[in-house]
Amino acid sequence: MTTSSKEFGVFLPIANGGWIVSENTPTLDASYQQNKTAAVIADSYKIDFIMSMAKWRGYGGKTEHWGTSLESITMMAGLAEATSHAKIIATVHTLIMNPGAVAKMMSTLDQISGGRAGLNIVSGSFRDELNQMGAWRDDIDHDERYVYAQEWSDILHKLWQEDHVDYEGKYFKFEDCVSQPKPQNKPFTVCAGQSERGLRFSVKNTDACFVGGKDDEETLKITRMARKIADELDTPVKCFCMATLIIEDTEEEAQAKADYYREGKDLGAIEGMMRSYGIDPALKDNAMVIRAQGAFMSREIVGTAETVKQQLIDMIDNTEMDGVMVIFDDYEKGLHKFGKDILPAVRAHYG
Repeated sequence: MTTSSKEFGVFLPIANGGWIVSENTPTLDASYQQNKTAAVIADSYKIDFIMSMAKWRGYGGKTEHWGTSLESITMMAGLAEATSHAKIIATVHTLIMNPGAVAKMMSTLDQISGGRAGLNIVSGSFRDELNQMGAWRDDIDHDERYVYAQEWSDILHKLWQEDHVDYEGKYFKFEDCVSQPKPQNKPFTVCAGQSERGLRFSVKNTDACFVGGKDDEETLKITRMARKIADELDTPVKCFCMATLIIEDTEEEAQAKADYYREGKDLGAIEGMMRSYGIDPALKDNAMVIRAQGAFMSREIVGTAETVKQQLIDMIDNTEMDGVMVIFDDYEKGLHKFGKDILPAVRAHYG
């Protein structure tokens, strides 16, 4: 499915407000129709993968950022019918969803998509989000969540491959568990991790890991850590990052729009987001704090199509990335600009 040596995906606006925490952005309402439109446009330009997160509680503030969201697997099943090329990557939280249920869900998505199913595994670090439904585990700290997630992943992969699964671990017990049908293609799995413990889980259990730092230097450090772990485990791994693209006809228009979004940042929602992640907003060198204080939740690339193209190439080269998942302020407009004026040139650059 990959059409170049680098892979490019789009992170869908499954929750309201998208990835810019501002009162001044275009309306992203978390509707299925808006997500379907974005997915169909992305697929028409042969983007490699389309992904959505799983979100169960928003961050408040004036915008009630991410307060409204669709469920990831069911939405992606609908989008699998509406697309024909891209990998369709849904997200699950291991603390909420049983691996036996997820194994069958992904086999279903595999059939609907014709073998394009993908899964983003989240070990669960959002206390408020999970606690509201009694799913948070106070007995499982950051490192122990990866012990839990490892058992979860072991079971999932066994159910995709074996006819009968027996498993007894610290957190799960499966007895003669069956899951038919099997997926025709093993779902493409991803996970995000920045710590060594998180990266070790991602490299061991998934096909790609999402990494990100406060700048290219820190991102490169994390990427190289992932590759070192991959060498130790003798397993391949791909490293992806995220970027929000603001593309306009002139540099001045693009910068003015980005500044307008920053001016409208929703401080209440930003504080709510920091609390949800358990991050002190006073931390000056934390990548998430740095991004969010400027309203953008990921690295932003701003300018004309030519400028954005070159900045994308520079970022990929400086961080040794295998691919980028892009985000837009206006998905319909942004995806057309990206698909027509940027993506072909970036792909041609990497051959």
